[in-house]
Amino acid sequence: MSDTEYEPVPDDALPETHLAALEAVLMVVDEPVPAAQLASILGLPTGQVVELLEELAAEYRGERGARARGFELRQVSGGWRVYSSPAHADVVGRFVLDGQTARLTQASLETLAVIAYRQPVSRGRIAAIRGVNVDGVVRTLVARGLVEEAGHDPEGGAMLYRTSSYFLERMGLDSLADLPPLAPYLPEVDALDDVDGEMR
Repeated sequence: MSDTEYEPVPDDALPETHLAALEAVLMVVDEPVPAAQLASILGLPTGQVVELLEELAAEYRGERGARARGFELRQVSGGWRVYSSPAHADVVGRFVLDGQTARLTQASLETLAVIAYRQPVSRGRIAAIRGVNVDGVVRTLVARGLVEEAGHDPEGGAMLYRTSSYFLERMGLDSLADLPPLAPYLPEVDALDDVDGEMR
């Protein structure tokens, strides 16, 4: 069966059948899936699928008399996906770190933060803010899929960079508007434009 050929869930199927079919799909996705796409696959109206997703999410949280699970259903980056529960983050973290050591360096994290809050932004501007050359770090972030090219600066023609949808997914955010306010952590943020202007 091809990607465009599928057997929709019968209209007269019981709600439990719809929920089970939805769960089956959610268990195999590797990135958040929009409700409209799930509706198309299941052959159901989008509004009904959203209701089913919200019902599953509530059930996984332990609401309505259900047992809380070790995972939850979240809407992230414009789609829905199953994630491990934050209540067990320490255990999951130990498991993940036990099997992989390729974590982001401090330089990568700092560069990623600059891009996230100042995007779209050029490498030159990132370097001006951080005070170091960031060419290699930006290449690493692009290779990991956290950052992507966003066209060219209309003034100087430099390549601009922005965070990707994968960044939102990894951060557990639905949009960039969900980023925490920057001011409490960098009270001197208003001076960044002055510093950047001096180093251009």
